[in-house]
Amino acid sequence: MWYNGLLDLPVWQLILVALALTHVTIVSVTLYLHRHSAHNSLDLNPVLSHFFRFWLWLTTSIVTKEWTAIHRKHHAMCETENDPHSPVVKGLKKVLTEGSELYAEAATPETLERYGQRTPQDWVERNVYTRHRTWGITLMAVIDLLLFGVNGIWIWAVQMMWSPVWAAGVINGIGHYFGYRNFECADNARNIVPWGILVGGEELHNNHHTYPNSSKLSRRWYEIDIGWGYIRLFQLFGLAKPKGYRPIAHRVPGKLAVDVETVQAIANNRFDIMRQYRKRVLEPVLRQQKQVVEKDIKPAYSRARKLLFRETSLIKPHDQKHLDSLLDNNAVLRQIYDKSQELQELWRRRGLKSNEKMQALVEWCREAEDSGIRYLEEFAAHLKSYALRPA
Repeated sequence: MWYNGLLDLPVWQLILVALALTHVTIVSVTLYLHRHSAHNSLDLNPVLSHFFRFWLWLTTSIVTKEWTAIHRKHHAMCETENDPHSPVVKGLKKVLTEGSELYAEAATPETLERYGQRTPQDWVERNVYTRHRTWGITLMAVIDLLLFGVNGIWIWAVQMMWSPVWAAGVINGIGHYFGYRNFECADNARNIVPWGILVGGEELHNNHHTYPNSSKLSRRWYEIDIGWGYIRLFQLFGLAKPKGYRPIAHRVPGKLAVDVETVQAIANNRFDIMRQYRKRVLEPVLRQQKQVVEKDIKPAYSRARKLLFRETSLIKPHDQKHLDSLLDNNAVLRQIYDKSQELQELWRRRGLKSNEKMQALVEWCREAEDSGIRYLEEFAAHLKSYALRPA
């Protein structure tokens, strides 16, 4: 029938088509806008890059320079008053329901000038994609109506909603509010789920904020970044080249001494180093100490577990009081907690020369080995084995 469009598809096929079209949009956002344009962690063939740019014009009316600049500002000002879309500052409801509006508000000339460098400025970008940004979604509406008839109305509506809801709302909102943290980065970013499929891998938001220049967002063996799968597929055909997805640090069996490479390696892999410290030192010592305290004190130890691992700038004042009280009454926990803070000072302190950092790490390892705490001694030996991965 004419009102079913040129393709005249049954309902189940229309649903599949809608999902496929929206999936291409999400892939365009995560590969082109996010990993390629905003973070320069992925090189794309010019033909593939322009296809993504054209598709985003058709389905979202997003301007590359605006999206890139706002996202870079988000990383630079994360969880502050200047963050364009922080749920911690603006509230989760506002970010979930007004994600696109927040992007529009943030696209000021000052933001574009400061954070929008190295984005397309060719003739098509200036005279079509930017100047006539709404022409694309209008053309998409016409195409949907021609191909799918009256069903093209809801298919177009789904396309228009998909990126604002999932990318602008869910990732920017829930991704800074609910989920789990592999790494204690300095902001509240969280992995929503370990399987990044629906939003192209962006669900692994804590991983991304920890390693923003990595083109691969999965970090644990059970995590799935479907965007990385597409990158590998395009790489087979010479259409994509990932950058910075492997840690430059690795362990050398039998290495027993700290050198400058050790310091450089652990500094560059610092978030994973602190995750290992949590697993190898903090958690086993906490379990050990919890077993020997009075029964009525055990809940306090359970409550303090996450606080021992938490990024200090994210601990709330009342939680900090609870943590301080526990540490003041347990010398062993105080020691391993202080050692974790001292270790982080190696890369937090500015202005230290390489040799000074090396001597500080040597001293840290010596104190750990003399602590009488087996887990701390073993971790010192673990640190000494690190070096830079050969080119």
